[in-house]
Amino acid sequence: MVTEKLQTYLNRCDERADLKAWTFVDAEGSMHAAAEADERVGTAMERPLEGLVVGVKDNISLVGMPLSCASNILKGFRPVYNATVVERLRDAGAIFLGKTNMDEFAMGSSNEHSVYGAARNPIDPDRVPGGSSGGSAVAVADGQCDVALGSDTGGSVRQPAAFCGVYGLKPTYGRVSRYGLVAFASSLDQIGIFSRTVSDMARTFDVIAAHDPMDATSHPDAAGTAMDALGKPLSTFRVGVLPDALLEGCDAEIREAYHQFVQALQQIGGTPVEIPLPNIETWIPTYFILATAEASSNLARFDGVRYGFRADEPDHDAPDDGYDMTTATRSAGFGSEVKRRIMLGTFVLSSGYKDAYYTKALQSRRLISEAYASVFEQVDVYAMPTTPTTAFKQGEITDPVQMWLSDLYTVSANIAGIPALSVPFGTDGKGLPIGMQLQGAMFEDERLLQVAQQLAT
Repeated sequence: MVTEKLQTYLNRCDERADLKAWTFVDAEGSMHAAAEADERVGTAMERPLEGLVVGVKDNISLVGMPLSCASNILKGFRPVYNATVVERLRDAGAIFLGKTNMDEFAMGSSNEHSVYGAARNPIDPDRVPGGSSGGSAVAVADGQCDVALGSDTGGSVRQPAAFCGVYGLKPTYGRVSRYGLVAFASSLDQIGIFSRTVSDMARTFDVIAAHDPMDATSHPDAAGTAMDALGKPLSTFRVGVLPDALLEGCDAEIREAYHQFVQALQQIGGTPVEIPLPNIETWIPTYFILATAEASSNLARFDGVRYGFRADEPDHDAPDDGYDMTTATRSAGFGSEVKRRIMLGTFVLSSGYKDAYYTKALQSRRLISEAYASVFEQVDVYAMPTTPTTAFKQGEITDPVQMWLSDLYTVSANIAGIPALSVPFGTDGKGLPIGMQLQGAMFEDERLLQVAQQLAT
């Protein structure tokens, strides 16, 4: 019975409320939907995702629930339309349990930047779950829902998936509609999926991957065929492997796990091909210049005029006191990490610096994309760690640059627009999950899921 499963999830949410996986739980609405699903199960009216319980990151629009982006500037805001992914999941029979916690405006790698408080790793609550989609990863890993949606701009699905020990998919750019996703960096953002099994991920992917005329970046051939791919035997395939020199920034246990991961891929038919990805040292600076520049532009709409939070005017009548409502609103409404990235993005777009930074980053992006295209002429998938370390402790990393470097192995997939999947692969000596990553050529999402399914059997 769907209602019984949902009640189990609701109970788990209450029992583990200290993990702060959710910003909003719709117990009444989800139970009503579950009761309706029970009436359809086993009949001709049953739908492909009937009774699948889903968490939705709090930057994806869902009517009837808040849309806050874990920020004071949107706290209490209610959207008036559904994201395309929400419509497709609902039409397929999914039940929305609530909205999941996140780093403010999806800017962070630890889920410590949230107005609702930091989400916590379910394996060790003293550690971070990763970010920015940390709440979604926690909810799935802790058994509080079946699957969850997140957004991945530079690793924000894959990194928390690795830290929490679940699967995390960033699809090919353009395969999943971004309509209804609050924009951080529009050329990099992609809605992704968390799950405990490859089959649940594939079922969900097939529903949400499709062309959407409401999204100008949606590809006309976006339709998902992942379940068909899982039903086919896996033929031999070539695996791109990082040279050891490009693993120097990883913990020793991550390096060892990576070598074991390559061996596991060999056991299911993979042929390793050591092939370096050139200019890896440019990935982080290229990503952060592009992402912050786009964030500076996208977040300009939060000005206190049209919707969301507005700072109170000072209680005086002086006409020329220098008060500016927009400045006051953005100063009070945005957190420190969001302000840092807006300022950095504004700087790289400013007169006299745009060519030196932003234009160079665009050129670097082209070279990174061309390098990947060349690599995927020689291999079918590329294997690398998802993260250089396992989950670190809450408050352990205070240097923003050090935090950004935790995205070293994830940002390149967003820069190039290719699909990437984090696969849970054992634990370290502390019992913390390790994630390994599979990357593929454009529109090879199904191949990644097929390889992951074979690894799991």
